Amino acid sequence: GSLIAYDTLRRDEVAGGSLARDLTYVSFGSQVGNPAVRSVFGGRIEPLESCRFWWHLFNEEDDVFTCPVGLPSRGRFRQVDTLFDIEGFADHAGESYLGHEHTALTVWQDLAATVARGRAAPAAARPTDLAQQHARIVTRAKPAELKRKAVLVGVADYPDPQNRLEGPVNDVFAVSAALQELGFPVDGIRVVLNDRATGQGIRERLRWLLEEARDGDQLFFYFAGHGAQVPGYGRDSEVDRVDECLVPWDFDWSRGDGISDDELAALYGQLPYGCQFTVMLDCCHAGGMARGSALRARGLAPPDDIRHRMLRWDRDSQMWLAREQLARITPEEERKLARAGDRKKWLGESGSVRRMGRGTSLWTPSAGQYRAAKAAIAHRGPYVPVMLEACGEGELAYEYRHGVTAFGAFTYSVCSVLHQVARQHKRPRMSFEQLIARAGERIASVVAEPQNPQLHCADARRREQIPGLSPL
Repeated sequence: GSLIAYDTLRRDEVAGGSLARDLTYVSFGSQVGNPAVRSVFGGRIEPLESCRFWWHLFNEEDDVFTCPVGLPSRGRFRQVDTLFDIEGFADHAGESYLGHEHTALTVWQDLAATVARGRAAPAAARPTDLAQQHARIVTRAKPAELKRKAVLVGVADYPDPQNRLEGPVNDVFAVSAALQELGFPVDGIRVVLNDRATGQGIRERLRWLLEEARDGDQLFFYFAGHGAQVPGYGRDSEVDRVDECLVPWDFDWSRGDGISDDELAALYGQLPYGCQFTVMLDCCHAGGMARGSALRARGLAPPDDIRHRMLRWDRDSQMWLAREQLARITPEEERKLARAGDRKKWLGESGSVRRMGRGTSLWTPSAGQYRAAKAAIAHRGPYVPVMLEACGEGELAYEYRHGVTAFGAFTYSVCSVLHQVARQHKRPRMSFEQLIARAGERIASVVAEPQNPQLHCADARRREQIPGLSPL
């Protein structure tokens, strides 16, 4: 119901209609913010500008594909946390949403006051202050507003000794130093390492980083550790793709353990266009540990029971082969990619892999449908971050020993290039594209295996100057 209501109201608003005018819209138990649903709306949810107020009730324990809407809680919109945990699908019960104490403090008081005021003046002329009252009652005090925020994650001491790395903690400190030289305040940088970098710990810090972002904010997420590819499940609960993911400390190959592309997309797809979100990943996602090499690779190969889900038995060759839908794109998918222009460079060679940070769950099936959805909801599509990645598709990200100290080769190269540019120029300037190119040259000088760092972002940002670069 909330999906139909939103679609109707927004389309009418864009067309100049008045359906939403002076309307109080209440959504609860809604899937409208789910990335898979957002793709129908061109990958982004826009506010109802002519609506009197939009209250969205969200319960993070509701497992029926519900998600936060992702709009900033200001202006004519407010998301209200209505947490309740009941066994089974009762977490989706409408009476529990509408009877929650936080709903009473906000929605019901607002509506009661609106009725009591009568029709003496248009309701839209008297914006409610209940949202602000609710924020003071149920939210924790926030520190002074930060325009530059970063979350840095380093996982070296994985529980399995075979998976342990040497450099991630050093990497985090190197990146933190570089960010502070670029103008990030120390209070705006949150670090989480090793056994504290659980899936829950990383997700909590990502929400802190990205929620309530505003135009002009500079946001940065860094991860050093293992990457992996895991079987992804479609609507029929059958494996139909491979998902790239970041490997937290407590990862055990269970569904939902890793930090996936879908999770990141759910958080960043609604960011305001005027903020800058940069993601730097020093890990590889194709899996496959480099065995018999002096270089340590940052990728996990799946255990045999997980690998079995990605294979099929071929009777003719009497061999185990990759399942077709996971190994290559079909002719129909190839045609779709060709129609969509540059989508193939984002997806890579296999359209069945959801690559980290690409937000593929926000995409519509074709470029034509995408353009139509954007026009109907009046936006420019989902937000696209600046992605700095340690290696290309099918490559591995290696560690590098600088004397006796271990770093990720990618992280060390990026930080050393930034330091060098800041020292050698009175007015240092460098674009993201130049940074990746020079970091690649340094990696090639110390890593014998192929490792080509990658930059993925909107074309307009490739030559954008790195903000905050100044002489040391």
